[in-house]
Amino acid sequence: MEKAKVYFTDLHTNLNTNLLQKLEKLITAAGMGSINFQDRYAAIKIHFGEPGNLAYLRPNYAKVLVDFIKARGGKAFLTDCNTLYVGGRKNALDHMDAAYANGFNPFVTGCHVIIGDGLKGTDEVLVPVEGGQYVKEAKIGRAIMDADIFITLNHFKGHEATGFGGALKNIGMGCGSRAGKMEMHSSGKPFVHTPLCVGCATCTKVCAHSAITVTNKKASIDHSKCVGCGRCIGVCPTDAVCSPSDESNDILNCKIAEYSRAVLDGRPNFHISLIVDVSPFCDCHGENDFPIIPDVGMLASFDPVALDMACVDLCNQQPILPGSRLAKMHPAPGADHFCANHPDTNWRSCLDHAEALGIGTKEYQLITV
Repeated sequence: MEKAKVYFTDLHTNLNTNLLQKLEKLITAAGMGSINFQDRYAAIKIHFGEPGNLAYLRPNYAKVLVDFIKARGGKAFLTDCNTLYVGGRKNALDHMDAAYANGFNPFVTGCHVIIGDGLKGTDEVLVPVEGGQYVKEAKIGRAIMDADIFITLNHFKGHEATGFGGALKNIGMGCGSRAGKMEMHSSGKPFVHTPLCVGCATCTKVCAHSAITVTNKKASIDHSKCVGCGRCIGVCPTDAVCSPSDESNDILNCKIAEYSRAVLDGRPNFHISLIVDVSPFCDCHGENDFPIIPDVGMLASFDPVALDMACVDLCNQQPILPGSRLAKMHPAPGADHFCANHPDTNWRSCLDHAEALGIGTKEYQLITV
């Protein structure tokens, strides 16, 4: 396979050029303008940041993409899907509150926020995964699949389960509905944490397989009938229905790659990653720790696999910041930063599987803008 082109610009500015202008120059050089946006809906997939976390990307970056798309006749919107875990983004109303509080509102970005999988995280489309080894039909947020064009704006950082979070993580995990996220995280089926259950029976109404019963005001799930769709997780008002989250990290990464294949197939897509504020954990945390390496720059490509690979390589060329979590792990000289940061993870499994699925290639040519 021919090497993919990945475009890079550093974070140096001068009196005539700021970072937002450099981002526009980057995406222009990388060819984003070759996409026909005229009268087409363009989803910009981004992480809005869990309330309390300050490492997420500033909304000003999103506005550059929105303005770029609108200038070419496109209809842009920012999107993400609801979280599986209990937090500030588990339903569309809380999620939009979090997005607006963090600056992702029309007055700043120039476009609206649409939560991809609806009010309770159950508005999904079953999308076939060609060549899927672990997933045959991915559960993707409906609004994301309704878009004609798919763009990602990624904050590159560490992650406790996947090693790092970049383009593929933003696509695969980020676009999965709540049930889709459960499928990626779990090899089993949901269960009821009975102390939280109030016996409202809402879960029984959405179960198409009569797997849930309520006895003495407590729900229980018959796993011999349950198919693991996860809709009960989405509708539970007290978060009593839980995912087992028992999938191995390697298989989790492979499932993320397969979900990414489902999202990207059949439509134009383009990807931008910013290596700034490289926190040791995901932006889903309600806090962010000291960065593990210095800021590096901004990258863009039509190939998300090559983009992630280039980001890893550039990060591994950086010194470890003293006092950071990574420094306290005392990695061996030359060790991979992300594997050292979370020793139980293996980010290569995601990129290798994505390459095997034909999403892209790990071989790239880095072009400085």
